[in-house]
Amino acid sequence: MALANNLTAILNLLALLCSIPITASGIWLASKPDNECVNLLRWPVVVLGVLILVVSATGFIGAYQYKETLLAVYLCCMAILIGLLLVVLIFAFVVTRPDGSYSVPGRGYKEYKLEGFSNWLRENVVDSKNWGKIRACLGDTNVCPKLTQQFITADQFFSSSGITPLQSGCCKPPTACGYNFVNPTLWLNPTNMAADADCYLWSNDQSQLCYNCNSCKAGLLGNLRKDWRKANLILIITVVVLIWVYVIACSAFRNAQTEDLFRKYKQGWV
Repeated sequence: MALANNLTAILNLLALLCSIPITASGIWLASKPDNECVNLLRWPVVVLGVLILVVSATGFIGAYQYKETLLAVYLCCMAILIGLLLVVLIFAFVVTRPDGSYSVPGRGYKEYKLEGFSNWLRENVVDSKNWGKIRACLGDTNVCPKLTQQFITADQFFSSSGITPLQSGCCKPPTACGYNFVNPTLWLNPTNMAADADCYLWSNDQSQLCYNCNSCKAGLLGNLRKDWRKANLILIITVVVLIWVYVIACSAFRNAQTEDLFRKYKQGWV
């Protein structure tokens, strides 16, 4: 019995440690400039990480002090949390699978089409009801202003592969418009305004730029997709470890109950 409980305590300590990368991934996602402007997707991973931490601590205490009720609560709650984490992972994978990016000849960066992303992201993140607040939030960040500090010449800018989807969509007009580069956020004399509706929405006003463009909405979704894909790799590894820990903990708990029942039987309690 003691051996099984000690094993369960160690496993709960591992589960507690697993909550750290989950919470850290959620905080990282919430701290990104694009996620700061999209309240809908900011905190679910952080909340799950904190809940796993609390439940794992409960299981650790229950195993260390031989409290079967706490262990039973731990196993039930952990199963629910692992299920929720799997739902979040599958949902994030499905809605971020479509990629609205496309290559532009002579450019190191990609540009983005809104139609290339999932319906759920378009309808729940960048629809007209939400975009006013998101657009104002993006305008208060340094996403676009820092481009003018990073790139001086057109060649530097055009050859860069380090421009984020958000910067590509919001800080410059679409390449098809034929604007001439002055600096990363100042473009003049377009040659093909009919190429894209966003060509007419571009403004050299630094508070406007292309924040009202569909390319900006697409760039935001491109950033969200990129960030969530990175976080998903960490979460997948963590959830596999959590499932492994949970299965062994269940087995140890069941064995401990069986040993306890057998011991009582031998003592004549049953």
